[in-house]
Amino acid sequence: MLSEDPHHAATSWLAAFDAALAAGDAATAAALFLPDGHWRDLLAFGADFTTVSGVDAIARRLGETLPRIAPRDLRLDPARTAPRRVMRAGESVVEAIFAFDTATGPANGVLRLIRTAEGPRAWTLMTALDGLHGKPEGTPDSVHGTRQFSGDNWADRREKARAYADRDPAVIVIGAGQAGLAIAARLGAMGVDTLVIDRHARVGDNWRKRYHALTLHNEVHVNHFPYMLFPPTWPVYIPKDKLANWFEAYAESMELNVWTGTELAGGTYDDGAACWQVTLRRDDGSERVMRPRHLVFATGVSSIPIIPKLPGLDSFAGTTMHSGAFLSGAEWGGKRALVLGTGTSGHDVAQDLQANGAEVSIIQRNPTYVVSLKEAQAVYALYGEGVPIEDCDLLATASPYPVLRRAYQLSTARSAEIDKAMIEGLTARGFQFTLGEDETGFQMMYLRRGGGYYFNVGCSELIAKGKVGLLQYADIESFVPDGARMRDGRIVPAELIVLATGYKSQQEVVRLALGDAIADKVGPVWGFDPGGELRNMWRPTPQPGLWFTAGSLAQSRIYSKYLALQIKARELPHE
Repeated sequence: MLSEDPHHAATSWLAAFDAALAAGDAATAAALFLPDGHWRDLLAFGADFTTVSGVDAIARRLGETLPRIAPRDLRLDPARTAPRRVMRAGESVVEAIFAFDTATGPANGVLRLIRTAEGPRAWTLMTALDGLHGKPEGTPDSVHGTRQFSGDNWADRREKARAYADRDPAVIVIGAGQAGLAIAARLGAMGVDTLVIDRHARVGDNWRKRYHALTLHNEVHVNHFPYMLFPPTWPVYIPKDKLANWFEAYAESMELNVWTGTELAGGTYDDGAACWQVTLRRDDGSERVMRPRHLVFATGVSSIPIIPKLPGLDSFAGTTMHSGAFLSGAEWGGKRALVLGTGTSGHDVAQDLQANGAEVSIIQRNPTYVVSLKEAQAVYALYGEGVPIEDCDLLATASPYPVLRRAYQLSTARSAEIDKAMIEGLTARGFQFTLGEDETGFQMMYLRRGGGYYFNVGCSELIAKGKVGLLQYADIESFVPDGARMRDGRIVPAELIVLATGYKSQQEVVRLALGDAIADKVGPVWGFDPGGELRNMWRPTPQPGLWFTAGSLAQSRIYSKYLALQIKARELPHE
């Protein structure tokens, strides 16, 4: 544990590190880390997201990048949260936010120190590009803010900007959910001409058209959008329709160019011209060909429903639907239903049906992690430390994969102990419970595969009390016209089967829109690569001009900045 003043520890370490970098002495700089220390970099020292661990690997990375990046003037940032002692992943550390300069632009970072016999040593260091030289983010357009008594007014200019009658955008974003709106807002603030397209009739319909009872499962203070915070009067957990309306208001307030009722019908990449030729199909049947330099897929980790081929399901005489098409249990009162899948959607659908008077059983295919809604908020604890959200966002990026994994193991173990009675009630009914791969709980499940967990808002108690039935898929022989035939010969009757079976990855969205060759070239999207970064997410892909963004509202807010900086840097020659 560090006993000295946090400010002194941080300034001393930064001064020593800065001196070593200025001298081009990578070995001395790396020696300021713990032997098993980690360095995560988001574009400050390279053109990608990278994590290196261990003194030797850190020294090699510094040696490769110092001549080109020319980092200098590492210093505490007085506008940021002051250095302080905190607990991170079970370790007592001094945590400090700092700033520095590079050949590319201003940068910042987070330092976490542990005291050793040789003095403070870096356990983790995160560095991140914060801007581009001479290209400040969000500079207002003074012309649009003046009174003009002839010519176009603001509304005229906005209508022309949205129409794209005489130009093509530099960037087309596919999807107007949180990820698409966040990257469009960032690009707009950086002066990059961006068009967002969405197949729905209204911005926000991707939330508005989901099931009736849906409410966010994390707290409002974690979920703000870039540049526009939710009002302080908002509920802790935001209802889906309220959020959808905010999406619409946000797009208008941020002057985003959005075409609703529009789909990407196809496209090819012109290597010689370094741009795409894409066809956009409007809901009136008309088409428009555009040649943007960048495509950003913001269709999320929940886009194309997975409809599994299950024995006998085609013979079922009742109604079958994916959970993405389920709206409300109101019309199913007094009827019998089966819900296949024990993730969050499956539980919520089952609870909705039960609350509306249906006789419902949930079918479990795989062991599932369940955590109470209150305990699920523990992973967002730093947002409750009284630190400005801009600092929280920087701190949230500061844990490299090995540290993140350890932090989630600790929080998962604590939550399981607090939720012990709930878990025992489930397992007593035959529910297959898991803490997840390497006991890291829901966050790693989400980051690795996008699901496999449930935030309990009451359905676990319904299962434990037998008010929602529980079946194991392994005990089902096949589906039949009137329900499911179990291996013991009995029939579980149903008029409705809801498939809460998840969604295909964004790679498959690309396959549908752009073909097999590009989808196969890009490879898997989401899930960790060997370096501990999410594959193809917010970073360069093997296909030039093709980018991906997805994730929670917080992830969309945080990482949209880094994606926008990469696109802006590539657009500079065209300005």
